[in-house]
Amino acid sequence: MSHSAVGKPDMKLFWACFIALVATSFVFGVRANTIGLLQDGFNLSENEKGAINGAGMWPFALSIIFFSLIIDWVGYKTVALFAIICHLVSLVLTLNADGFTSFYWSTLLVAVANGTVESFINPVVATVFSKEKSKWLNILHAGWPAGLALGALFCALFPNTTLGFDAVWKFRFALCFVPVVIYALLILPCKFPVNERVAAGVSYRDMLKEVGALGFFMITALIVAAVYQMAGREVNWTTDLAVSAGVAVLIGLYTRSFGNWLFLVVLVIIGPLATTELGTDGWMPELLKLNGPADSPNFAAWVFVYVSAIMTILRFYAGPIVHRFSPIGLLVLGAAVAIVGLLLLSKSVGWAIVAASTIYAFGKTFLWSTTLGLTSEQFPKGGALTLNGVSAVGVLFLGVLGSPFIGYQQDQDMHQRLTKDHGALLAQVAGPSKPSIFGETPSLDQEKIKALDATAAKELNAVQADSKRGAFTNIAVLPGFMLVCYLGMFFWFRAKGGYKPVDLAASH
Repeated sequence: MSHSAVGKPDMKLFWACFIALVATSFVFGVRANTIGLLQDGFNLSENEKGAINGAGMWPFALSIIFFSLIIDWVGYKTVALFAIICHLVSLVLTLNADGFTSFYWSTLLVAVANGTVESFINPVVATVFSKEKSKWLNILHAGWPAGLALGALFCALFPNTTLGFDAVWKFRFALCFVPVVIYALLILPCKFPVNERVAAGVSYRDMLKEVGALGFFMITALIVAAVYQMAGREVNWTTDLAVSAGVAVLIGLYTRSFGNWLFLVVLVIIGPLATTELGTDGWMPELLKLNGPADSPNFAAWVFVYVSAIMTILRFYAGPIVHRFSPIGLLVLGAAVAIVGLLLLSKSVGWAIVAASTIYAFGKTFLWSTTLGLTSEQFPKGGALTLNGVSAVGVLFLGVLGSPFIGYQQDQDMHQRLTKDHGALLAQVAGPSKPSIFGETPSLDQEKIKALDATAAKELNAVQADSKRGAFTNIAVLPGFMLVCYLGMFFWFRAKGGYKPVDLAASH
């Protein structure tokens, strides 16, 4: 690693990190806008779709935690090269996938690559821009919606009806090589700075103290649940909690710390936040496709592009907004607006969805990136571990519980609606029960759905449209919880004289 001085911004390095993040979300956007096509072609249930979306999330967290613990030893460049290799290999495997199992494992490796990218870009930008962390982490994370928008745009330009099934989905995923190769070429000549924590002489033990026994308990509990999910088994929570308690005891004995209480609050909030933003991103094209205008078959994909474009623009101009509201004030405002947007989406059909999506986009834009900014400013002693640990817990929660639960609830809701008012239709389309982390869940057989006559297909589409709108109401509970937590933090900071970043150089 280069020992370049902190505070002298290397914009070439920043843009290399930015494009690396664009590459990760480009893949995410392509998958989110192609998963429905894959469901039809490979007869996937809603729960299996949720499992694939989950596999695109929780391995991200495993890799980001692992590399956060060792990145200051092995070097940022080494980690960046590993990410590039994983991205290239995962895309090759994806193009050779032929069903649920192969898509699951190729998606899992993509997530490892994405987490590895996140493990180096966040601490690098926080170090390079140590005096304006919230501003530049927001700008960095404009790369996420930018990649989503580009991925969704290509999917909208190459709709399912123009080419055969195999040609369409393979062409879309093949496009993912483009941003991956670009960021690889940008990263290779870069020199990386020494992390702010290391430069300030904060010890490894002091870094671990910020997370503490309780923080590692939460992280381990989610990791063990993810391992069960990877093995295709129902989680044994007794074993999970026992292993997590053992790790917590060892960390507690070593650090003599339960963890920074404010950091623990952030960890509790980040799971619902990740499901509110990333979980909804992953499901939005499917949730909207039956509720859009009948004469616009790619309406859901264009709404996805539109929402992502709004987020990209707003994050690029985050500096004045963060300065006006402070990070915690911006989180309060964002959670409140996100609630309104999700509730409006649950009631909207046709072109009204555009207005509801606009409000939702304004609400969620700054939640994730500002949380990273707050973490880097309030817990600088935690270095890469606290900054990346927040992302890891959020994505673990989403992958293990959030995304699969959205799919599980949709399967359950559809079954209940069909059982209550459309029994004859249910008899025509019912599939076998399938296992999930929440237990057995009913499914619909996609082959039987394809065989329905026009009248029955119209009836099923109407039921599915109502069910998918209802999912937004369920998701709105999460930013409601977040809002309560943010208000508590807001008043705590105000009682201390207002929000102020922690100066690591002055405090150590």
